[in-house]
Amino acid sequence: MTSLTYPNTALAPHAVRWGTLADGRKVHRWTLRNAQDMRVDISDLGGSLLSWHTPDRHGRIEGVVLGHADPLAYAEGLGYLGALIGRWANRIRNGSFELDGVTYRLDRNNNGHHLHGGHEGFHQAVWQVDTDGDSLLLTLHSPDGEGGFPGNLDVQVRYTLHDDGTLNLDYQARSDQPTPINLTAHPYFNLGSARGDIRDHLLWIDAEDFLAVDAGLIPAGQESVAGSAFDFRHSAPLGSRLIWPHPQLSVAGGFDHCYCLGESHGQPRKVAQVIDPASGRRLTVTTDQPGLQLYTGQYLAASPKRSGGFYQAFDGLCLEAQAFPDQINSATAERAVLRPGTVYRQHTAYQLDAV
Repeated sequence: MTSLTYPNTALAPHAVRWGTLADGRKVHRWTLRNAQDMRVDISDLGGSLLSWHTPDRHGRIEGVVLGHADPLAYAEGLGYLGALIGRWANRIRNGSFELDGVTYRLDRNNNGHHLHGGHEGFHQAVWQVDTDGDSLLLTLHSPDGEGGFPGNLDVQVRYTLHDDGTLNLDYQARSDQPTPINLTAHPYFNLGSARGDIRDHLLWIDAEDFLAVDAGLIPAGQESVAGSAFDFRHSAPLGSRLIWPHPQLSVAGGFDHCYCLGESHGQPRKVAQVIDPASGRRLTVTTDQPGLQLYTGQYLAASPKRSGGFYQAFDGLCLEAQAFPDQINSATAERAVLRPGTVYRQHTAYQLDAV
């Protein structure tokens, strides 16, 4: 049975004060534990997964999620470490889309394109957090026009840690106007507890195609993974693939591409697995989303580490379950639109164990 824990039980079910942002907002953190002595720390700042401590094959417990030392570093950082992302995960070409005959202009915060919700995305918000049994229930109101998006949007994300090492993220959202929506989580994993980078990690992804990108990392077309560096249908070390000659790796400086997972018909399925051979830790990703963004952390350099100093390129990897980048400007745009009277739902789970 998962339990919420606090340094002083007299404070339960209140949060532990973590710090104050430059604008005076106070932020907090919570801890989830399970029977395996796993510990997951979550903050109301960005709804962020701050840390995840888990055993290796010998029972040694270490952290496997990259993070900063304090709230100010999260608020000022550019890496979205551990944050919930919205209203739109990934990129929208030229920060613009048309919906029901109306053209909307969004924040352009990434080389002329829109990325991860813009300047005031969900990663910058202080979420409302409530305890609900074994879960943390995070809620956020995004007002009409925020980042350029239409509609008042109400979002709910439930974090639940189970005894089998699974951290469930269950999303819901409602809007009073038609609006694009594409939510995800952005934790960076290093299953070796950051003793090295992630190039020795073995990766498997159950996908036959990926989205090639242009110089702005906007999708330029769907391509088969067969016979290429992008083929992880059989588990392979990331390092050997990162040095594989491929024009797409040159464009992105590594992997920063969305894999096409196929139709889930609303049923979550296992889509990816990562193993660190040295520690034996294994990460399994399950989702009902059509896309999985693989990002190998090539732009992490100069991002401050929790322990002091700075991260380097490839110190962590992200597996972000989501809709397709720029889908709102594609032939399947309607699948990424939330309309009044309907509910956006998403289920994604990360499971950690050791082999």
